[in-house]
Amino acid sequence: MGVFKKKYRPDTETQVNGARLVTFVEPKHVISEQFRTLRTNIEFAGAALDKLQVVMFTSAEMSDGKTTVSSNVAVTWAQAGKSVLYVDADLRRPTAHSTFDLLNTRGLTTILASNAQPKDIVQKTFVDNLEVLTSGPVPPNPADLLSSARMASLIDWMRNNYDVVVIDVPPVMAVTDAQVLMPLVDGAILVTTFGKTLKANVQRTVETLRLTDTKILGTVQRVRGGKNDAGYGYGYGYGYGYGNE
Repeated sequence: MGVFKKKYRPDTETQVNGARLVTFVEPKHVISEQFRTLRTNIEFAGAALDKLQVVMFTSAEMSDGKTTVSSNVAVTWAQAGKSVLYVDADLRRPTAHSTFDLLNTRGLTTILASNAQPKDIVQKTFVDNLEVLTSGPVPPNPADLLSSARMASLIDWMRNNYDVVVIDVPPVMAVTDAQVLMPLVDGAILVTTFGKTLKANVQRTVETLRLTDTKILGTVQRVRGGKNDAGYGYGYGYGYGYGNE
């Protein structure tokens, strides 16, 4: 496994420049079709639930691609006519403002730490039907804010105002932020990268999700593509294995 770890250096491109929205820029690209298939599979996986409205995207480790997957799947939901809110709850390494070219002077942390109204903080994007709640200023106590009663009330507000809420949270193995949000969501998607993500960390992440009774809607495995992959570099596959063991 050490060989793989040397090949995969931390991916800072998304952190600096935001995720690449292939689903918006090239909706007919094969990668865009893969994201639409992911969306459909998530809907099928959630069909047995009482509701599938608030979906959390997480990973076991950093640089597994959860932000790219979550933002592109959110775009496909919006393109399908759903009213979508994308929430950047990765308060330590925020990226949504870069992805959607928005200001981040106010955001999720502003609402949680003050009396600001969500409708005044949420921002429209260049994607029809898609609005974004950026992270806001980085706080000293992310987990405390996310576990607050105000966060629970905010999720209720989201449910009442949008068809689908996509929440991007930090890796489960890195910090406790994702764990405190698990009781508030309808299901979770686990993103991994083939040849990088350690199997032991994936197993521990699945165990953590199950301890909180979080429905695992499936796993997305990101696979590095070849040089002719139009510059996007990865392919995406969806599986049910970890959710059904």
